[in-house]
Amino acid sequence: MRTRLGVPEVSYQYRPNLLEQASTMRFSILPPLRLVVGTALLALSFNAFSGAAGNPPIIIGQAIDLSGPDASIGRDYVAGIKTCFDMVNATGGVNGRKIHYLVRDDRGQADRAAEVASDLIERNQADVLLGGVGDVATEGVLNAPAFRRSGHILFAPLAAAEHVGNARVLYWRPSYRQELNHIFRHFSKLGMQEVALVYQESGAQQDSYRNLSAIAREHGMKLTHTVRLDTHAGKIASEAERLASTRPGFVLVVADSIGTALFLKQYRKHDQKTFVAGTSLTNLSTLRELAGAQAVEWTVFSQVVPNPNAGTTLLQLEHMDMMRKYRDESLSSLTLEGFAAAKALVKVLQQAKRPRTALQEFIAQQASIDLGGLAVTPGTGSNRLSSYLDIALLKKGSGLIF
Repeated sequence: MRTRLGVPEVSYQYRPNLLEQASTMRFSILPPLRLVVGTALLALSFNAFSGAAGNPPIIIGQAIDLSGPDASIGRDYVAGIKTCFDMVNATGGVNGRKIHYLVRDDRGQADRAAEVASDLIERNQADVLLGGVGDVATEGVLNAPAFRRSGHILFAPLAAAEHVGNARVLYWRPSYRQELNHIFRHFSKLGMQEVALVYQESGAQQDSYRNLSAIAREHGMKLTHTVRLDTHAGKIASEAERLASTRPGFVLVVADSIGTALFLKQYRKHDQKTFVAGTSLTNLSTLRELAGAQAVEWTVFSQVVPNPNAGTTLLQLEHMDMMRKYRDESLSSLTLEGFAAAKALVKVLQQAKRPRTALQEFIAQQASIDLGGLAVTPGTGSNRLSSYLDIALLKKGSGLIF
């Protein structure tokens, strides 16, 4: 395994007995959740292309969590991105130039994200830099001296904070505030006026719980109980039992996939019918794997892409077909989000004079892009391309319903 700056270029690992390990470790140091079948396809520098003379590859780099607390999210996101780039390269690339996709593991740590991104910029001369998972890692990259000097715009991090004043980041997805508003509107329409909050202090969720009480009040909701998941997983059982005894209207969990699963597994022992809601940065496959199929029934999640298992739009069909062709793993909302973000980037690159300035040109033009049933555009005063939001329900015997 080659390393640069002490950072392994590929660091996929598999650990058995995940539930047993998860129950005895802090969330912040949990190992990867599952072995993604076919990760070997992602491991070999992601199809390094030498490029024909005078027609060099477009280098796209990404620092993202592949072995830290949000590894399951990072791996699915990367799988979707890689699938889109494989599709594009198979048909000649972008204006005749193949895409060389370099992805490195930042373990969800700000300092490592900054280090890896700097290496991608300075050593690999990346034309475009894709973002990772969470506010902490995003801030690490944005504040890195190499990034500041580079003129790059960080594209499509899976992060929550707005960074409205920072012109150096362009999000693909809506913000967590938009997601939370969507969740509260959904339950308000059902006549529910009381909510209990379960939250975990981690980088990927900072913005979503920071002002959550105020957001709840805006929707006429009363926050009746709060559980903080900042202790060892073994202590969750008593907190879950105590919360169930309060008979909340619904429960909103703001935590990573592992934290959500461990809480839900315990909570459902005492309350099987109350809706438990979460945001889109919950890996639903991981949730079902760790919490169990019965525990995830009647859980509701905001989603920033359409149903990945439906063929309603060209984007959905394309994602389904290409994942079957290039990846040997399950579809998820996160693989579709990665595919959609990558497809948007490809369209931006196709219209640009130079790959290095493609995002700057796109923002200046304020042009809309049709991804095949889902349009994205850089809005005035906003650095987010998509405002698409939906609600998905894991219902007994029916799987995921959008």
